[in-house]
Amino acid sequence: MADIQHIVVIGGGTMGQGIAELTASKGFQTTLLEKSNELAQQAYHHIEVSLDKKLSKWGITPAEKKSTLSRLEVTIDREILRQADFVIESVYEDLETKKEVFDTCDQLCRPDVILASNTSTLSLTEIAAATRRPDKVIGLHFVHPVPKIPLVEVVRGLKTSQQTVDAVVNLLPQLELEGIEVYESPGFVTTRLIVLLINEALYTLMEGVASAEDIDRAMKIGYQFKAGPLEMADRFGLDSVLAAMERLFREFGDSKYRPAPLLKKMVRAGHLGVKTGEGFFRYDEDGDRIDQEEGRS
Repeated sequence: MADIQHIVVIGGGTMGQGIAELTASKGFQTTLLEKSNELAQQAYHHIEVSLDKKLSKWGITPAEKKSTLSRLEVTIDREILRQADFVIESVYEDLETKKEVFDTCDQLCRPDVILASNTSTLSLTEIAAATRRPDKVIGLHFVHPVPKIPLVEVVRGLKTSQQTVDAVVNLLPQLELEGIEVYESPGFVTTRLIVLLINEALYTLMEGVASAEDIDRAMKIGYQFKAGPLEMADRFGLDSVLAAMERLFREFGDSKYRPAPLLKKMVRAGHLGVKTGEGFFRYDEDGDRIDQEEGRS
């Protein structure tokens, strides 16, 4: 395939924002494709906030921020896919939605363009079946927060070609990412393991063993986690954690993946974490913690 210069990221949620920030900061012309102008502008704003936080901590220079933003555009025009050299899909974790996205990409993108999905629990092979290029469909499962964690799982579907894998592996050093090659399996490595930790933390909170704050402090201090499991859940989105666990439970049929009742209760109450400003802890509109709220039981 031709040299990759222009990357289109589809979906401006938390993960899409992080992926777009990463690719733009590493020198790629990046377009973030959303379904509405409001969502597109929100995504751009959150990327600006993320860069400003790095700037305030001397993580980047003003020139680097300006350079990153100069390479980043947001749009709702799907025709931008005709200009893409590489596509990364990061929409809501729903199979039919992703298949529709890949069908659109297949119709609009050049035949040589690789289509990557950030799915964490869905079948990449089934997603690829919605295209006429299943050999050029691959999984790139990033870890949140994307710009800070230099890891990505490179996922082979049933028909993913070695040429596609090689092209993606060769791209990763330009993004300063470490790639772990995995074969298609629900949850891969990172999601499969982290949801179990989060679920056990939820049961520990439900049983009154410790407060949400102390559960997270124990893991941060004791095991050098940058964020505790409950704050991680808040940042992933409690609805996303619940959806991932329900899919893993359906796929494996193992009771260890059964979501804790507290997780369902929080989602039903609309306390989804950072995206709603309240989960196990409270957050401001920029996603920063604003209190040390005790967990609920």
